[in-house]
Amino acid sequence: MEKNKTTKDLVATEDLKPILNVLKEEDAQTIIALKEELTDNWTKKQIFRTETEMRISVLNDGKHPTPASKYWQSVREQSAHFDGMMSLSFNLRRNEVKRLKLERKMQKAIDAGDSLKQIEIQIDLDENLYGRANMEQTAKDRVREIATWAKIKAELDVKIAKLANALPKNTVSGDTLTSVRQELINQMQTYATTEALNAVSDITKKLSSDNIESNKSILKSKLFK
Repeated sequence: MEKNKTTKDLVATEDLKPILNVLKEEDAQTIIALKEELTDNWTKKQIFRTETEMRISVLNDGKHPTPASKYWQSVREQSAHFDGMMSLSFNLRRNEVKRLKLERKMQKAIDAGDSLKQIEIQIDLDENLYGRANMEQTAKDRVREIATWAKIKAELDVKIAKLANALPKNTVSGDTLTSVRQELINQMQTYATTEALNAVSDITKKLSSDNIESNKSILKSKLFK
């Protein structure tokens, strides 16, 4: 068993050890075999929206029909992510302080020869390290989204500047009436299209092969009454 444990330590990276130490041998070997895939998955996993989702889902024409309304929604989105990043920076600083305190406690436990306390503190240190890695990854993806919103805003700036009735960039209220009016028009057109499609669907059902005979009877009754 000690040989197998040594093999694990040689193969596993430091960040996998906390997991491997609590798994059964078979499960641990499965994780080890997937190490490269898990590492790749960790580095490329999506946390926040992709650029496509930002453009298509957030800035959809139904909700934000004008370049100006898209611009101001971009401002709100970018601001929300910046606020989130600021809050995350405080948590990262607290995480660092906690780590320093834990290291100090660990040294005291080592000096006192308290092996059980050392194990307990090591668990807290591992958790602290994993928490920091998650926060750093979240911060990196927030920066990506903030930068993407800046790119989108720059594109919208150009579109707005070309409009004859372009409004000042520093006011959000100017375009609101135009945007809301266009949003309501879009909704009305959508409802009208939906009703038309429903009507076509009903007619199609009536003309389906399953209803042919009944339709013939109805037609005959109307023609020869």
